[in-house]
Parts: sequence; structure tokens; C-alpha cells
Amino acid sequence: MKKISLMFVAMSLIALAAPASAHVTLDNGMSSWGAYYKAVLRVPHGCDGATTTGLAVDIPEGVISVKPKLMAGWTIKTTSGTYARTYTIHGKPVSEGAKRVEWSGGEVPDDRFDEFAFQVKLPDDRDIMRIYFPVTQMCGSTIVHWNEIAKPGENAHALKYPAPYVDLMPEHDGMEGMQH
Repeated sequence: MKKISLMFVAMSLIALAAPASAHVTLDNGMSSWGAYYKAVLRVPHGCDGATTTGLAVDIPEGVISVKPKLMAGWTIKTTSGTYARTYTIHGKPVSEGAKRVEWSGGEVPDDRFDEFAFQVKLPDDRDIMRIYFPVTQMCGSTIVHWNEIAKPGENAHALKYPAPYVDLMPEHDGMEGMQH
């Protein structure tokens, strides 16, 4: 009986994880307030069998000091704008910065996956528990917007096109911080 229960639990966990694996997700979904965070967007497939030819991520308000990682074969474009308020980084005020990062010119075939990375400084606001990074996946003329955000009480795993997110919490032992 115990073997069956453990097997049922393991199968249930796999079943719950399976739908999420088909979405664009962040490799590490947890960080601490005010931390430097290496965001790694995992793109597990193309769009309905088509090759991924571009990816864009919208940078939410409060996330600053955005630095995309270079990727061989891809062109990176960063779109900057004015922040809703002024933030401080390294003791200096900043009122504008990257609002969107786009990768183009490369290819990720539908039967392969790739990861698109960028570094950011997360907000140091204890009222913010989760930050969403809406993503647009381009596959030639097909565009998929991974931008759905669960409403309070709604199951995020039930969304068809959920936005990748990172949960924020206090730093604790075992949580790796990122040096800058």
C-alpha cells in the first residue's frame, strides 16, 4: 500500500509539472528582494511546430540594471524608457533604463530548446511577492504572447499562455545571491 501511495504521489507531481514544461518559464523561480538575479528564460519548443526565430521580454517596473547575455547567432536589441519613479543603484539615482529586451536572427527548431538569459536588479520592496516577465515568442509569422497572469485564487497552471515569474522572499541560507 505504501509503494502505491508513493507511486501515486510521484505520478501526480509529474502530471502537475508536465503542463508547465510546455510554457516559456524562468529557470529559477525564486530570489530575494533587492537581489541581482540571473533570469534564464527556457524556451522548450517552437510555435505549433514552427521554428522560434525571435524572443522578447518586457521588463516590469522596479526591475532595473538590465544586462542581456550575448548569444551566438542572435542579435540583441534593448528598448529603453523612463521609469515611473527614480531608483537608486550603486548610490546613484536612475530614472530610465531597459524596458524590453529582444533577441532575433537566430533559430530554435521545434524539436530543440534554448535559454535566453539576462541579469537584473530586483526591487527591494517587501510588498512585492511576485514579478512577472511577459514574453513574446516569434516563429516566423506566428507570434505567441506568454503574458497571462493568474488572478487571486486562480490556478496559474490552468492558464494557456502564462507569463514567466519569479517569487520574491527574504534571503536565507542556501539561496544563492548573484554578485555583480
